Amino acid sequence: MKIIVIGAGKLGYTLAEHLTAEEHDVIVIDKDDDVVERCSGSLDVICLKGNGANAKVLLEAGVDKANIVIASTANDETNMLACLIAKRLGAKYTISRIRDPEFNESQTFLQNELGIDVAINPERATALEISRLLRYPFAGSIESFARGLVEMVEFRAVETDPIVGIAMKDLAQKVPGLPRVLYAMVERNNNVIIPDGDFFILPGDKVFVSGDMVMITNFFRFLGRNNQKVRSIMVLGGGRISFYLARIVIPMGIHVTLFELNSKKARTLSELLPKVDVIFGDGTDQELLQEQGLSQVDAFVSLSNRDEENLMTALYASRSGVKKIIAKNSRMAYTDILNDLGLDSVISPQNITSSTILRYVRARENSNGTHIERLYRLIDGKAEAIEFVARKGDSYIGIPLMKLNNRKGSLVSVIVHQGKIIIPFGKDHIEEGDHVIIISRDLGISDLNEVLYQ
Repeated sequence: MKIIVIGAGKLGYTLAEHLTAEEHDVIVIDKDDDVVERCSGSLDVICLKGNGANAKVLLEAGVDKANIVIASTANDETNMLACLIAKRLGAKYTISRIRDPEFNESQTFLQNELGIDVAINPERATALEISRLLRYPFAGSIESFARGLVEMVEFRAVETDPIVGIAMKDLAQKVPGLPRVLYAMVERNNNVIIPDGDFFILPGDKVFVSGDMVMITNFFRFLGRNNQKVRSIMVLGGGRISFYLARIVIPMGIHVTLFELNSKKARTLSELLPKVDVIFGDGTDQELLQEQGLSQVDAFVSLSNRDEENLMTALYASRSGVKKIIAKNSRMAYTDILNDLGLDSVISPQNITSSTILRYVRARENSNGTHIERLYRLIDGKAEAIEFVARKGDSYIGIPLMKLNNRKGSLVSVIVHQGKIIIPFGKDHIEEGDHVIIISRDLGISDLNEVLYQ
């Protein structure tokens, strides 16, 4: 497909990188000479210098033949205007990043009036992700599928876990009473493994399990992991993510203490969030953190604009005994180091946003094939979890899985049939309308027929 990306900041660059890897014809537009030069030198894309909201520049980029236009600049108004002009000039589909909370309430109206097919708020999406991690503090990450019926939860195995050191095929026999979840994927020594019957989990492995909410809850209760509840959190930084997060978790009964170094912003947040303790001060100051009761809180969330501050303060909070640490990080090169240091819950707004946008791109690419409902990039893009809705007439319908060929490196994780969760084995089959969740080490899958075939 021909895709135009307007704005090549962190998000735009990440999108262009992923889209070219999936062999799309990508054109990048940016006003900054250095950004254009960087993209030209490191990505297989066509780069144009100019304002993406300028009709002349869009026409030069071939907007009239574009399948998708993605507006990802740092300015909401520019993004909305670019989508409006692009749609009027013939673009088939438009996606806009809209971040300002003031636009949130009128988002549906703006989309309809400006011809925006999809509006994405990275900060709110990130806050929702953090709120899920606070509900399950033992998890490194949580993904939800089939409209919340299915969850995939990541956790790090420890030596005392009863599932450690036992072959998958022997778990039910050797660990009586173990709730039946699917062991979808394991990361070990930076390698992604799709477990088979002979595979066994080792201490330190990152394990991804799938099931419905009851299964998952019972599984972690069996492991003794779900006795930790988050009732109070400290948040470093008073940006938009922090604002959205506070609005989400206060109704959950979680007390929030927020640190903001800018006096004007701290005053504004105090007015907008009357139930939050907003502290005007440097949240990286260890003495101030201890004065405000760092050692007594259940979770610490570092959301400043500087990755180094986030990571160093998160490490200090961890050393101070805080059990749940969540840190914002935009630099993927740090990820392995952070895992080695024990920071498993590291979030990236641009990765969350790019995964959402890529889902829409794949859905448009395969509009005549199996419909993609959800797509998540896992383990720093080394694997994907994709939710499809099975289509009538496809070759795999009604055939037992054991009689189908399965794409190497891919696994049918869960089937949801008429609201019932099925952890699939060889005799199970897929019917029309079923939600099917695939785990794959191959990136770019856009059709269930690519995974299951006769």
